[in-house]
Amino acid sequence: MSHASCFLLPGLLAASLVVVAPAVGQDARFDARLDVNRVLLTARVLDRHNHPILGLGPADFRVEVDGEAATVESVEWVPGSTAFPGGLPPAEAVAAGVPPALPGRLVVFFFQNDFGFSRSRLVGLMRMAPRARRFLDSLTERDLVAILSFDSHLKLQVDFTTDRIRLEDAIEPRALLREPGRLVPGFHPSLATWFDHEAALRAASPERALLVTARALRELPGAKTLVLFGWGLGHLSPSGVRMDRDYEPARRELLAAGVTVFSMDVTDADYHSLEVGLEQVAEDTGGFYAKTHLFPDIAMARLDEAMQGHYELVFERPVPRRGPGVLEVTLVGLSGTVLTRSSLE
Repeated sequence: MSHASCFLLPGLLAASLVVVAPAVGQDARFDARLDVNRVLLTARVLDRHNHPILGLGPADFRVEVDGEAATVESVEWVPGSTAFPGGLPPAEAVAAGVPPALPGRLVVFFFQNDFGFSRSRLVGLMRMAPRARRFLDSLTERDLVAILSFDSHLKLQVDFTTDRIRLEDAIEPRALLREPGRLVPGFHPSLATWFDHEAALRAASPERALLVTARALRELPGAKTLVLFGWGLGHLSPSGVRMDRDYEPARRELLAAGVTVFSMDVTDADYHSLEVGLEQVAEDTGGFYAKTHLFPDIAMARLDEAMQGHYELVFERPVPRRGPGVLEVTLVGLSGTVLTRSSLE
């Protein structure tokens, strides 16, 4: 089974969508009319060494929706270093009459602190904080990063910025426990513009915190990456681990916002019950789950490889819809792992 990551083309919500073709000589990701039955899907494909597999085309993918095969019409590789990955730069966008794309990727670091100061969790957070700072060096100078933290409630520590010094200063265990107050919205794209501070103060569970985060991110264009440095989601019950009631709406909002979650488990243990929730959110949104207590550098290297680029698949959705839109994406005649979302909701 494929892991989950990607988002629906907005055209699914309307009768049709016309993507304006740029002038001759300009690159265009899509230059045709995409109707309601076509889906734009983001997928990452990694080999057994976690390196991206390049050079794939439509014939290399098999897509099934609710068990029924879909026709893959086009496949494009988008490198992580691509400028304006979501569309056209400002001058070309004005000429084409469409909104300009963001200059780089939107990346969110979400740190789940332990309000009870559990040693196994605090040790893991202190281990991963310097590695998160070093990971900034793997991003391009155009990529924008925001930092959120959660302990007793959700906090927006740093709005989207390319200021690496400011980001590095914020990624400290003590700094992540501070109360940053209400951040003044900055230039577009600004997470603070859409961040619900009152709802964040009331977010008493990590699932609720993810829901508030996803709702803010939904207001910003394009795909987003959320790196969750956490110790667990859900709660242990007599019947096993159960997800909090806010998880399902959070999952739907994350998918609607085009967010891929990569779960970095900071717990200093070989196994713990709440890792199930971290695995779930990664699988649902198209990322992966990794333990960090033994080989933290390998986990971060895997994240770096996954962010080297992604494929954008356009396929025709089978009609009529007979189920909830369960998505399965596999390779044809090739060995590798496809990371893409688990449903078309």
